[in-house]
Amino acid sequence: MTDIEPLDLRFSADELAEQRAHIESFIEERLDAAGVERAVLGLSGGVDSTTTAYLAVEALGKENVHGLVMPGEVSDADNMTDAERVAEELGIEYDVLEINPIVDEFLNAVPEAEGDRLAVGNARARTRAVLNYLVANHEGGLVLGTGNRTEAAIGYFTKYGDGAVDCHPIGNLYKQQVRQLAADLGAAQELVEKTPTAGLWAGQTDEEEIGMDYDTLDAVVALTIDGEVPPEATADIADTTVENVQHVRDLHAKSEHKRHVPPAPEQLF
Repeated sequence: MTDIEPLDLRFSADELAEQRAHIESFIEERLDAAGVERAVLGLSGGVDSTTTAYLAVEALGKENVHGLVMPGEVSDADNMTDAERVAEELGIEYDVLEINPIVDEFLNAVPEAEGDRLAVGNARARTRAVLNYLVANHEGGLVLGTGNRTEAAIGYFTKYGDGAVDCHPIGNLYKQQVRQLAADLGAAQELVEKTPTAGLWAGQTDEEEIGMDYDTLDAVVALTIDGEVPPEATADIADTTVENVQHVRDLHAKSEHKRHVPPAPEQLF
């Protein structure tokens, strides 16, 4: 590898303005198509949910956006504080809903799952999804997703958890583009630059779990998944190893089922 700048996927000023307007129109159109006026979303204190909340307020008005802060046993207190801060800065309605009692009831029902980090972590994500939909159904609204293009490509989300939403407003953006848009929307710089974490278990960070930083991951996804550039050429352009490129390709292939509705047998008659 050489000492070069990572692949720059950020928008020009004109592209950024166009993308911002495009996403806001998308949010409005999805709600109009469903015949509803309100949107509900989970707020984690990270850049993805922060960006989505800002866009939703721009599109719908603060009175039509409801944020849910859903801390669990392993949630970082600073992240939860940041989530509330975002809601307060935007002036949206928000509630803090503790998920521990709900997850504990699941583990009381299936005690052998206690200590299974992945299973319990996914249960936390799915509990948040259920609460999002409980509130959205009660209020007659839609659930906005907060997932981005990079994480979707490698399946870095919980099926029927944070992947269980009505639409993905920032689902067409790579992580560095999300950060760029967050800054343009006026989000605090410390939130724009914060270390991402899914908050599924204590001490978890996205980049450590994935095995590379997001700028590299963005580049590999853009080149070899979206652009179908061969692994060796991708490694050279992204300034990474062929092994890292293959790792991303493997994650993409193994998570294909997450990006589609559950399959059924072909119709015979």
